[in-house]
Amino acid sequence: MSEPLWIWQAEHTIPSQPGAGCDAIHEVLEELGKSKWGESDIFSIQLAMEEAVVNAVKHGNRLDHRKMVRISSRLSKDLIRIEISDEGAGFDPDSLPDPTEKCHRDAPGGRGVMLIRSFMSNVAYNAAGNQVVMEKRRGESGPKQQCSAETDKK
Repeated sequence: MSEPLWIWQAEHTIPSQPGAGCDAIHEVLEELGKSKWGESDIFSIQLAMEEAVVNAVKHGNRLDHRKMVRISSRLSKDLIRIEISDEGAGFDPDSLPDPTEKCHRDAPGGRGVMLIRSFMSNVAYNAAGNQVVMEKRRGESGPKQQCSAETDKK
């Protein structure tokens, strides 16, 4: 399978502070609008990006202002790929409790990752658990593939 033809891309490095990712997210949403992506797709991507950035800032880097979060976004005609990495120790996404199970409904963990997986077409974490790669295909209503597979470390 060949790499998509990217028509737009952006790189951002933000400090680990609440709200620091707003400009990067807004830039992606603007580009999606210019490319005439549907409202449902844009909403899904916005929610997933917000969750992933908050997770990187709060849980990954533990709000340590000396640590940075990197956001890389690429857009083709029918696909967006967003990579978010932090400088934290990482985590095992497969170890999170299922927040839809009755015994975990009041537990605080796992909801953000579940939302990301439900709104994006593909989701993968690197082996360390400090980078997520999310993809959304234009017009795809739900996840085609959900995985916690390794992504290549750069």
